[in-house]
Amino acid sequence: MLLPILKWGRRSLASDAILPTVLVHGGAGHIDADKVECVKLGVKQAAQRGYKAMLETGSALDAVEQAVMVLEADIHFNAGFGSVLTEDGNVEMDASIMDGSRLEGGCVTMARNIMHPISLARCVMEKTNYRFLAGDGAMRLAKEEGFEILPKNSLVTEASQKLLKVFKTSNTDTLYNVVPGTVGAVAIDACGNVAAATSTGGLTGKLSGRVGDSPILGAGTYADNEAGAVSATGHGESIMRYNLSSRVLALVRHKDYSIQEAVEEMLQNMTAHFKQTGGLIAIDHRGQLGIYFTTELMSWAYQQGNELHCGVEVGEDEVEIVDDDT
Repeated sequence: MLLPILKWGRRSLASDAILPTVLVHGGAGHIDADKVECVKLGVKQAAQRGYKAMLETGSALDAVEQAVMVLEADIHFNAGFGSVLTEDGNVEMDASIMDGSRLEGGCVTMARNIMHPISLARCVMEKTNYRFLAGDGAMRLAKEEGFEILPKNSLVTEASQKLLKVFKTSNTDTLYNVVPGTVGAVAIDACGNVAAATSTGGLTGKLSGRVGDSPILGAGTYADNEAGAVSATGHGESIMRYNLSSRVLALVRHKDYSIQEAVEEMLQNMTAHFKQTGGLIAIDHRGQLGIYFTTELMSWAYQQGNELHCGVEVGEDEVEIVDDDT
């Protein structure tokens, strides 16, 4: 079922100045009623952390990394500490980050025993001649760059073990449409630079070595100052085949779509074509926001000035006024 959703994003009426903004998602799908408030708190804290980082450094790239790091450390999300398990009961994580000012990106897959794969993805971008590292190569870089390597199984939680048990006793091929969810962030700074980041533990019960859309530039993550930034969540095999994030920004850049129109059209098209659902957050080069999902729910939050917005259900937009130094 395709779901309508309200329009988000605003600009100053007094000028055309871009308002620095950080927008995050905590995954699209079903969220148990008793987890909703925890999930909302998590995405709000992530948006605030990212916004604070951008005020301190002026960098959209710093903002998305810091926002995603908050969610990677939160057990309620499928990234870092909350990652789901492979069929063998292990944690294999994917992440990517992209700087729209330079069209630079970094990607990792099959990352193990570290809390913050998103920082390792940035390390690939900034410390190597490569843009995508997997498995042993990614972990060698992590060790060389001083990442804390956690003891084996440190990231395996009771919640992820329960999900794996449900998967193994069910008749479904995959179990992605439940909490915890993939996480992501997009941001624009005062100079109009955009960035995007996405991090995930993948699918519960996935084969070891499976790679989804999250670490793939153009699919789960993309950023380009001439169009905007996008982070996706949902059915990875569909998102990567549809090249979802790049398609969204192509409509903005070449057909003058608003970012909200673009995320709606592309996600509706993907859902209709593959009969699989997902969610998107995006911000365009003018600072307008796009938030849309064809799943039951998607957690999201953004901070712009002293306004902190949050939602989970269709059309929901809770607003808080926060201190600038929060």
